[in-house]
Amino acid sequence: MSAEVLLAHVREVPDFPEPGVLFKDLNPLFADPTAFGAVLDEIAGRWNGQLDLVAGIEARGFIVGAPLAQRLDVGFLPIRKAGKLPGPTRTASYDLEYGTATIEIPADSCADSPRVLLVDDVLATGGTAAAAAGLLAEAGAQVVAFEVLLEIGALGGRTALSGYRVSAVATV
Repeated sequence: MSAEVLLAHVREVPDFPEPGVLFKDLNPLFADPTAFGAVLDEIAGRWNGQLDLVAGIEARGFIVGAPLAQRLDVGFLPIRKAGKLPGPTRTASYDLEYGTATIEIPADSCADSPRVLLVDDVLATGGTAAAAAGLLAEAGAQVVAFEVLLEIGALGGRTALSGYRVSAVATV
């Protein structure tokens, strides 16, 4: 049921961020508290009692992860872009189409080997998600799965996440 709700709230934006790309905008979902709540409730139902922490990838993973963590009564860990966190951090760099990017978490954020659900809004090529999962594992976390609202199947993101359980509310 949530797949239909989610897909009814996806706005397609042609030629964004560059010509030839059909961007999947989830802002209409986030703006509808009933629809967004139903999607979050379905995800929470899959993971209730199985986690210690939800980690969300900056920035839209924060929109999904924080309310999901609250529903699951667990903590939330934001995975930030480099240079946004004080104190000692753990970092992971990964390749983008045109360059590299770096993400980070507080150095001691997974010291107790928590069971972590990694979340984001869209799974495309999987590069950012794979880097985040590796960073969490390096920090001592057990990455239970990667949960995403929308998967763009043609881009093969699951391949980058081999070895991890991947769940998507909907796939296009």
